Amino acid sequence: MILVILIPILLGILYLASFKPRGIRSEEVWKQFEKVEIAHRGFFNNKEEYPENSLPAFQRAVDAGFGIELDVQMSKDGKLVVFHDGTLKRMCKDERMLIDLTYDELQQFYLKRSSQKIPLFEDVLKVIDGKVPLIVEIKYEGDSIKTVEKTVEMMKDYPGLYVMESFDPKVVHWLRKNRPDIIRGQLAEDYMEKEDMNWFTKRILTNFMLNWWTKPDFCAYDFHCREFAIFKQMCKFYHFKKVCWTIKDAVQLEEAHKVFDVCIFDSFDPREEI
Repeated sequence: MILVILIPILLGILYLASFKPRGIRSEEVWKQFEKVEIAHRGFFNNKEEYPENSLPAFQRAVDAGFGIELDVQMSKDGKLVVFHDGTLKRMCKDERMLIDLTYDELQQFYLKRSSQKIPLFEDVLKVIDGKVPLIVEIKYEGDSIKTVEKTVEMMKDYPGLYVMESFDPKVVHWLRKNRPDIIRGQLAEDYMEKEDMNWFTKRILTNFMLNWWTKPDFCAYDFHCREFAIFKQMCKFYHFKKVCWTIKDAVQLEEAHKVFDVCIFDSFDPREEI
């Protein structure tokens, strides 16, 4: 009889512990992030002037006073580049994976209809130069641990405020163990419709159930998943910083600010539509 009572209680405790974030630290850093909207992949328009994750898009964000979110992955020859997708198809009209090409090979491609090419991470850092808060996403393509190692090394003398995040729990755990001074975040979305994952993995990742292992300082969630039960439970039981992506218009931005501490936007100008 006692076991019948205790087992559900213990399971409930383990469940709550599985998605517990680390909690809030570095309030002064977060205040700077909360003062600004965060431009997704730079302040881009995917036209000739400002394609996403391009040097002009990052300069435009800096000039507008927006924070910046960007994506880092590694080319075949170990160069850190700023690019979102796994393949070049959407942005460069080539079917190959970025990680299968050297940096020199990548330079044959242009971003969308522009004259811009895939930039080196070090060149992007020179443009931003600590002028606005920065969110660095470590992509899971290729060797994500080597990517985060090289990224951390490159940013050791970076003069501005930044945090790091990843969809890959291994990356967030690496930061916890090796660079606990860096504010780290766990990205998540609704994985349940993805066909290349088993049901168990989808459930674990959608519901932040490796937070016990990664201990993220913040959780970054798809804005459209804000009504998911797991997210509401996290907000009910734990005090942590909440980042959302990707806000597409002023109406969504207004709704997002009711729930999230930091909002990542693209496809509109918040200065004009709020």
